[in-house]
Amino acid sequence: MIESFSSEIIKWLLEGDPSIRWQVERDLLEKEPRIYNRTRHLISQEGWGGKLLSLQDPSGTWGGGYYSPKWISTHYTLLSLTRLGLDQNNPQARRGCQLYLDKVFFEPDGGMNVHATHTIYHYSETCVTGMSLNFLSYFKLPDPRIVRLLKHLLDQQMTDGGWNCESYKGATHSSFHTTISVLEGLLSYQQHIKDDPRLTSARERAHEFLLQHKLYRSHRTGGIVNQRMTRFPFPPRWYYDVLRALDYFQAAEAAYDPRFADAMDLLTSKQNKDKTWQNYRGPSGKLFFEFEPAGEPGRMNTLRALRVLKWWGSLC
Repeated sequence: MIESFSSEIIKWLLEGDPSIRWQVERDLLEKEPRIYNRTRHLISQEGWGGKLLSLQDPSGTWGGGYYSPKWISTHYTLLSLTRLGLDQNNPQARRGCQLYLDKVFFEPDGGMNVHATHTIYHYSETCVTGMSLNFLSYFKLPDPRIVRLLKHLLDQQMTDGGWNCESYKGATHSSFHTTISVLEGLLSYQQHIKDDPRLTSARERAHEFLLQHKLYRSHRTGGIVNQRMTRFPFPPRWYYDVLRALDYFQAAEAAYDPRFADAMDLLTSKQNKDKTWQNYRGPSGKLFFEFEPAGEPGRMNTLRALRVLKWWGSLC
């Protein structure tokens, strides 16, 4: 509801990148699709999205590689373009998706194997497969191997409900990082390719895993699992944080659960006096450019936090 948000904050958000503006129009102001899609169309032409597209290699990749170098490779660029909301029919993104799938798909197990030496690493990485399913589904790549990726992820779900890319090495407890990446991938498939009750069931089991941990606490001690989870860089890459998790739950239209309350308290405690949320420094690595400066109020984080609050307010 428009009345729920400060007019000053809305004005400030609408002065930002097109990728922010269209989501403000859709998620906070509840504008009609014809309005926010007009803004969304600008992502490919200007701002962050336009710049990323201009940096595509002549071969169709980004950064000269498929998964590396981080964070300028084809994988992470396509993941960023997905988070920005680039037009799903964009030909440059679809070309990159096809090249990436052709190169990284691992026929023996139906997942994504980014290791150059498959004879040593003879298995796919669950985390990478989840992120890949996310952007390949978002851009609606018409390739039957996407169903194989989906099956691979469903087969890899652990007994506690989540996923862990270290399961091949004997890990028995799910990883926050891998679980959120797979959840986003499954939701993307359901939203953009095909709904499937199996995916809803799998996601609900994973929701329970995260909720048992109140999204960021140890189920044994109640302490914070990792302080990094309480900081919110954008884009989050493969790293888990509380805002990323909450934004997933609002996108999934999750039902009320009192175990969200701790994470919501953390989110509101991070709000600045001027009603914004700051951007945090992301993991080290190569960057084409910085989306927003770390340590300063971030429009993308403010947008994400406000739509989470809107979702939570509708439940309480």
